[in-house]
Amino acid sequence: MKLLRFALGALGWLALAALWFWAWHLKDPHLRFMRAWELPMLLGALCVSAATAWRCGRRALRPVSLGVVFAALLTALGNEAASVRHRADVAASSGRVAQTLGAHFMVGYDDAKDLHELARKGLIGGVFITGRNVKGRTAADLRREIDDLQALRREAGLPALIVATDQEGGAVSRLSPLIERQPGLSTLLDADVPEAELTRRAHAYGAQQGRSLDALGITLNFSPVVDLRTGRAPGKWDFHTRIDERAISADPALTAQVALAYEQGLESAGVRGTLKHFPGLGGVTEDTHHFAATLRTPVAQLATHDWKPFQDVSKNSGAAIMLGHVVVPELDADYPASFSRKIVHQLIRGEWGFQGLLVTDDLTMGAAYNRGLCNATIRALDAGVDLLLIAFDHDKYFDAMHCAQQAAQRGVLDLPMLERSGARRLQPLR
Repeated sequence: MKLLRFALGALGWLALAALWFWAWHLKDPHLRFMRAWELPMLLGALCVSAATAWRCGRRALRPVSLGVVFAALLTALGNEAASVRHRADVAASSGRVAQTLGAHFMVGYDDAKDLHELARKGLIGGVFITGRNVKGRTAADLRREIDDLQALRREAGLPALIVATDQEGGAVSRLSPLIERQPGLSTLLDADVPEAELTRRAHAYGAQQGRSLDALGITLNFSPVVDLRTGRAPGKWDFHTRIDERAISADPALTAQVALAYEQGLESAGVRGTLKHFPGLGGVTEDTHHFAATLRTPVAQLATHDWKPFQDVSKNSGAAIMLGHVVVPELDADYPASFSRKIVHQLIRGEWGFQGLLVTDDLTMGAAYNRGLCNATIRALDAGVDLLLIAFDHDKYFDAMHCAQQAAQRGVLDLPMLERSGARRLQPLR
């Protein structure tokens, strides 16, 4: 009996610890699926825990257990209040500084009407279209939705929104079946054809995809994947990245050839592509959707191998570059590429001379979010990144934008530099 009571007591304390942890991480992106009822469920669980602790707990420990419950309750309500306040503050903001900051954010959405006021006031610079936005809808529905947002921008005298999606072909084809699901770019290598014919086919692939995207109002496609294949099976905890299934080739020259022709095909239809995911996900085993990742390959090898497709294609096209949440310790041991000033400002902008669009991978992915969304936001802006993607858990835009506004008020951000970034976002295709 004593052992049973001890076990039940231990489970009770573990439950209290879990509830406090949940309260601390209220509205975490991983819990987005339960966002609508997360707070009521947590409050209910805390009430049950409080009642159980009072009735079943040892008299001497009742104050402690109730204290833990009360602390978790205050934490949850505090997080909820902060979220509500951030949303209200951002929604009420206006003016040049708010627009300068807002232009750097690309957001996902469930209902486009929720973006109307943000678009009209210039508090966002782009929108991301994914599978949840096309499910059960027609191409005409989506085009009308995008046109409505762009009309609001024109009426307000603001630049058009950048409208992005993830249409790589193959497994990552977010807009299919609204547009034809093409096989992955790597399948172009299955046929043993001369180099010129391979280039022609890749260009035709990109042009076909570009025309379909342009018809919907898409202006930026997060493709091609120029991470290099490794021949290694996905890691045990690689649930979503699975780069070898999406990459073009293990050969940097061949990858660059296909990617450049594809990009030029996209551009012929008026759509810009995006080279991803710098500094390369082929050399990491962690899934950055959930876990921190480190690329330990020597920089000298990366520069002559993994980074060649990024450099070769960007020099000969108008492609953007997506920054992954990967740490390159030889360059910056503290921060991932997506918000590392050493990598963005010194390497990509400085040594490479790249003056095109830089966009982060989704900042609500674990490898970035777990380092602190506010920290990631401010550092990415300070590094010179043009677009901060907040797509999966788009509610986090309000927290990120609030952080950016607070940083601007404190004089932490270089506003003239951020304004110059606007010229890159408005760059026409070559």
